[in-house]
Parts: sequence; C-alpha cells; structure tokens
Amino acid sequence: METLGAGDPQRIGAYRLLARLGAGGMGQVYLARSDRGRTVAVKLVRRELAQQEEFRARFRQEVRAARRVGGHWTAPVLDADTEAEVPWVATGYVAGPSLQRVVGHDHGALPERSVRILAAGLAGALQDIHAAGLVHRDLKPSNVLVTIDGPRVIDFGIARALETVTDGGLTRTGALVGSPGFMAPEQVRGDRVTPACDVFCLGSVLAYAATGALPFGGADSGVHALMYRIAEDEPDLSALPEGIADLVRDCLRKDPAARPSLEAIIQRTGAEDTVADGRFRDPWLPSALVAQLGRHAVRLLDTESPEDGEAAAAAGAGVTPAGAGAGADEAAPEGPAASGAASDGAAVGVGV
Repeated sequence: METLGAGDPQRIGAYRLLARLGAGGMGQVYLARSDRGRTVAVKLVRRELAQQEEFRARFRQEVRAARRVGGHWTAPVLDADTEAEVPWVATGYVAGPSLQRVVGHDHGALPERSVRILAAGLAGALQDIHAAGLVHRDLKPSNVLVTIDGPRVIDFGIARALETVTDGGLTRTGALVGSPGFMAPEQVRGDRVTPACDVFCLGSVLAYAATGALPFGGADSGVHALMYRIAEDEPDLSALPEGIADLVRDCLRKDPAARPSLEAIIQRTGAEDTVADGRFRDPWLPSALVAQLGRHAVRLLDTESPEDGEAAAAAGAGVTPAGAGAGADEAAPEGPAASGAASDGAAVGVGV
C-alpha cells in the first residue's frame, strides 16, 4: 500500500479512501472504507477511457454481466457508478497478496499440494464466471489473490470492456491488450475466444505457481516471439512436479476442444472433499506464508482514514480541517448499491 498523493480524491461515492493499492491500464485502485466500516477496494477508471463512449457502453454491459457472478472464489461486487464523469467500481477487499508477488517476491514456487488446491479454487472461480456468461480472458498471477481460505480471482469482465479501444490487438497508445505470457493460442491468433481459453490460461498460472517460470518462456526475445511459441511450440514443463505435470499439460493443449473441463480439473486435483463454503478445511499454504497473511491482516486493521487522523489532530487544537466530515450523511451501501450498477471483480490493485 502507498499513501494517498496530493492528486488523489479523498472520497469516491460513499467510500473514504485510505491508501493506494496499485494502478494499471484500466485505472487506479484504492483501499477504502464505507461509513459503516466495511473495507473495500475501489477502482477509478482512467479519465481518458471514460471519455470514449464506445468504452463506456461496453463497460456498462460488462458491469451488468459481472454483477451476476457469485460463488466463493471471486471478490464480491458491492457498488459502482458507471455514469459518473469518471466511472468507478467497488468490491470487497481481499486481504492477501497476489500470486505473482507470492511466487516472484515473497516465497518462490509453491509445493505440489498447494498448487493442486490452487487449481481447484481457480477452477471453481472460473465455473462461477462462466456461469454468468463471461470469459475472464486475462487469468494471470497478478489477478489471483492468495488468502488463508484459498485463492480469489479478480478482474473478470473488465478486460473485455478495454478491448473496445483496441486496434489489431494494440491499444491506441500502442500497449498490448492482455498478458502475452498467459494468453491462449486462440487469443494470439485472433480466433474466437471461448471458456476453454481460460483453461489454457489456468494451465500457465499453475505452471508458474509450481516452478516460478512461464511455460513458454519470458518476453526477453520479444513479445512477438513469445506469442509465436504459445501458438506453435510445446510448453517446457520439465521442472513441474510429476504429480501435476499431466494436468497442466492437458490444460495447455493447443486445440481448445482437447482441454479438460473445469469439473474434470477439480476432480483430478483430489481437492473436492477438502472444501466447505468456499474455504479449504486444512491449511493449504506453507507456514511462512500463513504467518505473512496474518501480519497483513493486522496491518489492515491498523490502517486509519487520513481524514480521521487529521480530525483527531485538529480536535486537540480546537479546529476542524477542511473537508473533515464531508459526506457524513451519505448512506454507505453494504450490498448491491442503490445506484444500480455493479462492476467487475477487481479487488486489490493488481491487473487493473
């Protein structure tokens, strides 16, 4: 988390901002708290995107679809305003780091048992997303959050809205849409995208979680070379534990029809009987990671609103800081918002 800057708003809708969580192609994500005390993540769309009616129309459509996503393995959608001058969306805050940070920075590759359970949780999330009529299209380690109870998938739906400002796979500013190392062959070729696309991406995520490396290599030799390998070459799975190698290999079949169903993936993990109400009954992470997640939760509880801090300091001096208490009469929705729109599944500031 980073402290709010001079150019950051103090409130978005009924939410008081606490800190910055991250930023990306879609916009800025903030840690925030409702007037009733619920901690949320609020994504503020980039102003230049908001000014493009084509993007805004697609954004509304994806928001409506994303509202239908339920289940335990995604961040809950709480609130949004797609008609604001700068649209925003709010979801429940998921108290955990991204899989990218866990593997790439904090811990390294996960043990085989953890990867098996990760596979079951991610397959469950994709089932919920597909049941809502969506294809994630951008499942990658930065869009997977790691919690004590299991993984949570974020940023479903919004990637499709961003496609409205693309031209031949590139945005109007020249940035590639999607994440090349985790794209499916049909995405690379520009073919029709189906739910099987997410199964391929799942295979790439599992390979990364188990080895710390991408199955088709990095982009050191260039993005186009990487995409060629995804479309034409076989993945390098030599470092994968033998117990999950076949499952990952099947997910990475070039032919979408040859990839396993999500139900089959869950069955093959052997984790079906370890889940209750969206939580794994037994610890699924190494003890060092569990301890890290506990420290993160304590830090979150200690996070104060910047306005609260100013107000407390000013109270001792007998003054009220400018803007303190603004919006105090606003009702903070704790479920689907009265404003009528909900958003995609962005939670923490990654993959935005």
